[in-house]
Amino acid sequence: MSRTCEITGKKPLSGNNVSHANNKTKRRFLPNLQKTSFHSETLNKSFQVRSTPHGIKTVEHKGGLDAFLLNTKSSLLNKKLRNIKKQVQAAKATTPQT
Repeated sequence: MSRTCEITGKKPLSGNNVSHANNKTKRRFLPNLQKTSFHSETLNKSFQVRSTPHGIKTVEHKGGLDAFLLNTKSSLLNKKLRNIKKQVQAAKATTPQT
């Protein structure tokens, strides 16, 4: 399982531990990934996503999972979210507007 945020695409960074004697050893800075469930109102279904807190805030700021997916370019989404976006678009197209 990769340590990548599915929403923002944040990945681990590399750097150095620097001791008091100025010795440098390699280390990794890992993103703060959380397993969260987002509910799709169009599909009436929940989807589990591994995301950073910044990604969670982004989805909530955009108005939920459906609004986030519909207003984001498909090229910026990972494969899992692209499939969910297609399902949401298909469901929106078949549902009559009120």
